[in-house]
Amino acid sequence: MVRIAIAGGSGNVAQEIIDVLVATKKHEILLLSRKESPKDKNTAGVTWIKADYEDPKQLAQIFKGVHTVLSFVAVSPDAAGTTIQKNLIDASIEAGVKRFAPSEWASSGIEHLSWYAFKAEARQYLKELNKDKKVLEYTLFQPGMFINYATCPYPSSKHVHAMETPFDLNNRRFLVLDGGENDRVSFTTVQDLANVVARAVDYEGEWPVVGGIRGTDLTVGELIALGEKVRGGKPFAVERLKASELEANTFQASWIPKLDHPSIPAELVDMFSRVIVAGILLSFHAEAWHVSDEWNQLLPDYKFTQAEEFLTEHWRGKP
Repeated sequence: MVRIAIAGGSGNVAQEIIDVLVATKKHEILLLSRKESPKDKNTAGVTWIKADYEDPKQLAQIFKGVHTVLSFVAVSPDAAGTTIQKNLIDASIEAGVKRFAPSEWASSGIEHLSWYAFKAEARQYLKELNKDKKVLEYTLFQPGMFINYATCPYPSSKHVHAMETPFDLNNRRFLVLDGGENDRVSFTTVQDLANVVARAVDYEGEWPVVGGIRGTDLTVGELIALGEKVRGGKPFAVERLKASELEANTFQASWIPKLDHPSIPAELVDMFSRVIVAGILLSFHAEAWHVSDEWNQLLPDYKFTQAEEFLTEHWRGKP
């Protein structure tokens, strides 16, 4: 049993992982949030703590006796956002934390993903800290794209928001980069991510710096074909968008997925939807979502859910 601190614990992905950690009945969990503890949340083994992420001294006090810190803090791509990640790292070192996972939980690369800029800063900061000797053991948990999004509007996990994306299996349509059908993407279920993180906490060896978690590798063309297969064999409507127009945000399409993520203010959803769609399609081409498989190798007995199995199950009987 170890004590685990989870920063940004009220987020979707964090909640999926917390559920699995709680179910093991092995660990004491400190759940940090900017908000007050919800009155209806009273889970055995979980303690809610209101934290000020801009106060590293307070964070260090909270982290005393903590073995592992997992960060899920959603931050803006600016100096303040970068400072929050550094504060969590500095507080972990001051408190003697053994292991740290920065707020990653998605792509390996960040090309064309401006909203992930803070991740590059955290990666570099951790690398510099350990340059001469190991100061803090850490891993970058990178599961690629959640295949759960491909079941929208039907939820396929307890907490992850069923959000529209450029691959719309419900309406049998895709937006793709012109010439990007061979772009390779790693798709993993959020359930597999949660199970791997729980096993990583128990893992007795040293964490790998890059912690790729790979469910299924598919090209965009293979994803279209799989979508057509699980949705009854009807051809999908595929719109191809030019890279230059995506980069300039001047692209025109008959539909734009509404990316109404809980972290995006409602009044900004339409604007961010265009930015994120362009970023996703361009980053597919840059192979930013094609992740490595370090945790697959370290946990050889764990069976990952494959994309076809997952989508077949979740689309069975749907109109």
